[in-house]
Amino acid sequence: MPKIRKKSDLPEKPCVHCGRPMVWRKKWEKTWQDVKYCSDRCRAEAKSRASAKPKKHVTDLV
Repeated sequence: MPKIRKKSDLPEKPCVHCGRPMVWRKKWEKTWQDVKYCSDRCRAEAKSRASAKPKKHVTDLV
């Protein structure tokens, strides 16, 4: 039987979007290196910001 680990012993990394710490989960076991966001909300907000076009100022058009 595998040794039980305390939650404080699990690896942790920050969310790319909001900076909250994410603690390793069993479902992320195979993809831990690829996990970037703590939630679907952060993933969606990060993608919407990346796809948003920068607005031009009126002075740039003249």
